[in-house]
Amino acid sequence: MIHVVIAEDDFRVAGIHEKFLTDISEINIVGKALNGKDTLKLIQEEPVDLVLLDIYMPDVLGTELISDIRKVNARTDIIMISAATEKEMIEQSIRNGIFDYIIKPVEMKRFIATIEKYKQTKRSFDGKQEIDQSFLDAYFGYSNAGMASVKQTPKGIDPLTLEKVRGYLASGEGGITAEEMGTRIGASRTTARRYLEYLISVGEGTAELEYGIVGRPERRYRIRVKTS
Repeated sequence: MIHVVIAEDDFRVAGIHEKFLTDISEINIVGKALNGKDTLKLIQEEPVDLVLLDIYMPDVLGTELISDIRKVNARTDIIMISAATEKEMIEQSIRNGIFDYIIKPVEMKRFIATIEKYKQTKRSFDGKQEIDQSFLDAYFGYSNAGMASVKQTPKGIDPLTLEKVRGYLASGEGGITAEEMGTRIGASRTTARRYLEYLISVGEGTAELEYGIVGRPERRYRIRVKTS
């Protein structure tokens, strides 16, 4: 379970973010804070994995609040959600180690994709006792497969996006539909299906029809298990 605090001075915007989070599995909303003081109080009183932080808080800038949050709990991660587009603000946020930066107004698809990416990243780190280079390459978006595929992937298949699809496909034990994949990578269902079908064509994925109680069947994709 991911424990989240929403630090946003506009209660209407905070409510929108809360609604987005309720549609995502494995998320527990610890609380909402309208200023920096209340944000720190929540982090002191409850276990918090992630703070969705605005920059323009009434009592302190979010960029300044980052260090205070880390003093309370060094393991708390931060995603900036702000209307601030000034280069200095964004640079400062990135240098202070935020996980992501989303510019308001927030699109639901982008928001959900970011949270899903955070969940996957946290699971990956929590499941490791030691970190090797291959893990770091994947985390920072580099891999031998990805670098080798830059010139080999066909038109319409971006190597970096393909690596994301590979990662989500490998982490989903029960498989994933094109619509679910699209939400995770922040793309349309059609685009996600193109990448999934490409992985099948190169022998890295499989798919089977899943029949629900109502509606037409849909394809559920899985990573192909290699056998020795």
